[in-house]
Amino acid sequence: MSFYWAEAPERRLPDALVEKLNPYLANMAGTNRPVPRCHALAGIVGTRVSCGVYAQRPSPCRELQPGEDKCNRARARHGLPPLERAPDPDAPDPQAPEPQAPPAAA
Repeated sequence: MSFYWAEAPERRLPDALVEKLNPYLANMAGTNRPVPRCHALAGIVGTRVSCGVYAQRPSPCRELQPGEDKCNRARARHGLPPLERAPDPDAPDPQAPEPQAPPAAA
């Protein structure tokens, strides 16, 4: 989960939680490992976890949504069941009645 390096100082992420990958990209410390575990993650996966820098988290963390493919692959690595994807708040409600056409003028 890499991100543009300038995002780290912009979001005031602590240096100890950011690893430089190359001149352009960085990642959260611990996420570029064979068994990834972000150093900002506190708690026990499958029991209760929280992000220690939630308000400052970088764009890949902000973009990840519960129930999407990346989320469910990570859950599977820890033996957790998949989550259902949250409904899109902008999508039409499939249970809403069809709109009625106004009566024709006589």
